[in-house]
Amino acid sequence: MNKEIARHLEAIKENSVDLISEEELITKIKNSLNKKKPLKLKIGFDPTASDIHLGHTVLLRKLRRLQDLGHQVYFIIGDFTAKIGDPSQRTALRPILSDKEIKANAATYTNQAFKILDKSKTKVIYNSIWYKNMPLSKFLSLLSSYTLARILERDDFSQRLKEGRPLTLLEVTYPLIQGYDSYKLEADIEFGGTDQKFNLIVGRRLQQAFGQVSQAIVTMPILVGLDGKNKMSKSLDNYIGITDKPKEMFGKIMSISDEVMWEYFRLLTDYDVQGMKEIHPKQAKLKLAENIVSFYYSAEKAKKEKKEFEKVFSEGKLPQDILIHPSGPRASIITVLSSAKIVSSKNEARRLLSQGAISFVNPEDFSQTTAKQDEFNVSVQGEILKIGKKKFLKIVLKNS
Repeated sequence: MNKEIARHLEAIKENSVDLISEEELITKIKNSLNKKKPLKLKIGFDPTASDIHLGHTVLLRKLRRLQDLGHQVYFIIGDFTAKIGDPSQRTALRPILSDKEIKANAATYTNQAFKILDKSKTKVIYNSIWYKNMPLSKFLSLLSSYTLARILERDDFSQRLKEGRPLTLLEVTYPLIQGYDSYKLEADIEFGGTDQKFNLIVGRRLQQAFGQVSQAIVTMPILVGLDGKNKMSKSLDNYIGITDKPKEMFGKIMSISDEVMWEYFRLLTDYDVQGMKEIHPKQAKLKLAENIVSFYYSAEKAKKEKKEFEKVFSEGKLPQDILIHPSGPRASIITVLSSAKIVSSKNEARRLLSQGAISFVNPEDFSQTTAKQDEFNVSVQGEILKIGKKKFLKIVLKNS
């Protein structure tokens, strides 16, 4: 194997989990270099939410590296498949989104993806383009190319049937419909998370069934969310969005466990992980947060948030830009927190209060007094509340 082929192969393999297959990848790379023709790299996102989070960027960073080597990314916006919803690792039916919701979500995806991908080497395709006018005969041909037994090889499908939980025909067709994208593109390689392996294999088999050279498959690790256990997900509220404000992004990264931190270094940065392990974990985490905020915003903003974080959490001082919220006299703490939108709901405020996670702060000496369940009102002008570890709120009383 010559050095150039090895360089491209190494870029594809770095941090990957599944390769199907390395032999095919070598052949594809060799043909690409000999013909000076970029490989077609496929990645698909169903716009079921409005924002991209750091979990998505594991794949996008991989693709950007391959773009830098001259290859072309085909970024599939699944505006058609989003109507079904990817059933991967789902234990129940997924709500069907409206056209309006899908369109609004899709509009944000490409702008956010181009924070990482090279726009000049990316083709954005909405997969409804080949489904909206597909004749019934073509759709039936697509269905006839795969057996039910093969579809039910999926553990989540078979498990739902065993447990008597609903599994619709619409969900069963999802792997075929998204796999058809690979055929229409004549994709050389498809990338996805490890939870997408079955879907990617279906695309590969459909290409074979329709007489096309099959795509190779590369899966990447799933990034763990802020809870340290589950896949990063907006539905689990354990995510870091790439459009989060710098302060929020920095604070979220600093809240992850030391164990999870090393995976973030490995999958989200170009740092040498072993080198980072030689310094104190707190300093390493500060470097991680500064690096990520710098990438999505600027080095100046990252340094500002690092300085502010150290001021509040190392030196025990209040942040400079505390959120100020007007309130009526003797207002409920729960009502104040909810109306200030510093918590997602009144139920979350109640939960934090019951857990002792809300404090009254004395700015003179930064002493804190935990708010109790029977202290359901704020009556002092300029009262400062600390919510959890990272949030502060200053109350300005209005006339009743």
